[in-house]
Amino acid sequence: MIRAFLAILKRDLMLASRAGGGGELALVFFLTLVVLVPFALGPDLNLLSRIGPAILWLGALLSTLIGLDRLFQSDEEDGSLDLIRASALPLELSVLAKGLAHWLTTGLPLALAAPLLGLLVALPVDAMLPVAATLLVGTPALSFIGAAAAALTAGLRRGGLILPILVAPLTIPVLIFGVSAANSALGGTIPFLTPFLILCALSLGSLVIGTVAAAAALRQAD
Repeated sequence: MIRAFLAILKRDLMLASRAGGGGELALVFFLTLVVLVPFALGPDLNLLSRIGPAILWLGALLSTLIGLDRLFQSDEEDGSLDLIRASALPLELSVLAKGLAHWLTTGLPLALAAPLLGLLVALPVDAMLPVAATLLVGTPALSFIGAAAAALTAGLRRGGLILPILVAPLTIPVLIFGVSAANSALGGTIPFLTPFLILCALSLGSLVIGTVAAAAALRQAD
């Protein structure tokens, strides 16, 4: 069972590393957004510093959506999903492996790049690591919420058009507490740990609920 789990994880990591797999595209999109927004806002560094965490979190959210529609749709098209359903590995663990691979190729690189990109939005040096930490613990929620929505649209020909509409409302709590924790690191009135721990809880809850919901959607499609 462990070997089957690792095989799915390794396969999805290899697919994501290929050209157009989504991993590099998400990071490039994140970089592009963070670079362009300061030019649009102008030279006001105080304003840029205040909204910097929101820019990073919005960039992470939008970058996560790139390639998310292919999480199950490509497997549905080439028949791999039927083999996954028929395997001895529980479908929930297969979904967990695919969601984990998506986070490792999108959310984790975005969190690691956040301290460097924080320079572009005038974040104080002492706030860069806490902001990166919020992305590190918050982006798994985005991946597994997206996995549940991707499973619902796996059999649709244009599921990629519907997917952002399904994902965006569900990610609002993650966005609120992610930005709140990041702003607390800049010296807000709320202690940093309060929204940070809520963000951790949202990710853990999304991991469980998103995995179960995605597996149920895939069984229903079968």
